[in-house]
Amino acid sequence: MGELESDVEHALRMRRLLYGHLVSRALCSIAALRIPDLIGDGAVSASELARRTATHAASLRQTLRALTTFGVFVEHADGTFGLTPLGASLRSGATASALPTAMLVGNEIGQAWNQFEVTLRTGNTAFSAAFGTDFFSYVDLKPETRAIFDQSQATGLALDLDRIVAGLDFSGYRKIVDVGAGDGALLEHLLRSYPDVRGVVLDLPRVAVKARQRMRAAGLEDRCDVRAGNFFGRIPGGGDLYLLRQILHDWDEEHCVRLLRTCRAAMPPGARLLIIELLAEERVHARQDGEMTAIMDLYMLSIFDGKERTRAEFTELLAAAGFEIADVTLLGDRLGAIAAVPVDARQEGTQRTGDPRRTTAS
Repeated sequence: MGELESDVEHALRMRRLLYGHLVSRALCSIAALRIPDLIGDGAVSASELARRTATHAASLRQTLRALTTFGVFVEHADGTFGLTPLGASLRSGATASALPTAMLVGNEIGQAWNQFEVTLRTGNTAFSAAFGTDFFSYVDLKPETRAIFDQSQATGLALDLDRIVAGLDFSGYRKIVDVGAGDGALLEHLLRSYPDVRGVVLDLPRVAVKARQRMRAAGLEDRCDVRAGNFFGRIPGGGDLYLLRQILHDWDEEHCVRLLRTCRAAMPPGARLLIIELLAEERVHARQDGEMTAIMDLYMLSIFDGKERTRAEFTELLAAAGFEIADVTLLGDRLGAIAAVPVDARQEGTQRTGDPRRTTAS
């Protein structure tokens, strides 16, 4: 009897996974209608929400009730709906807001996943199968989608910022070059935290404009040089720490090695490379974080032709570009900071003594 119950439970759990797509679509639709923003800190009836969003009241009520089961909303005795802390993460002004991600998943990204079988059969991305081109070429022609993607990237930093700040010490560095820095949010925080540090932001021209605006608004223009360029081409020299945060997982091995070699060519003697990425093998240590890492691995495979890598895979990747790992710092259960140096740095005896870390994983 026990074995039969176990089989049934597995079958039920599998159905929950399979039907999870329905929950995602409902959440994306709710987010697109800005329902969480309309509810805010209060409680609103489904009929009033339907009036404000020009939707069908009975269908909206049924959807909201279903999502209460997943802890997104709470239904009060008078029939009004409020937000739980989980649901509040879909508000536009929330810390690490999930709204931009919902907007991505609700549109092209979600559509691409319907082609996932193409990835399994051919190795090509589901996105290219759905839209006939790679993701970055596509969004370059779709400014609205690009803006949502950039917002999703920016709010994603908020998920990791506290871990980075608490787990790493950047005080031993004079100039940090943030490669593929986006709008410079991480570097802005580091410059505020370390007054003696200077920085360089490198990203594509349209993103570099946003980084200049950010640094100007923060009063950091005199300490941060914003460069517009392609990191596969040329990376600014003169830094003693080169930072790659959540960049390598977007790319296959060939592109990663090319990028790492470009970094190496820019690095003066004594400089270090710091890679901040999810570590794929850490998924076994904490189920919630591990499942998120696994989801992101599937995401990278289907959209970017990239992957979340293990420490061993990072070791091989870095070795192919002429680096060796100096240390690995765990930043919580899923995020890792990999410090690397050019192989010849040890031979030159110019290796920096201060590591960008406070605790080192064994």
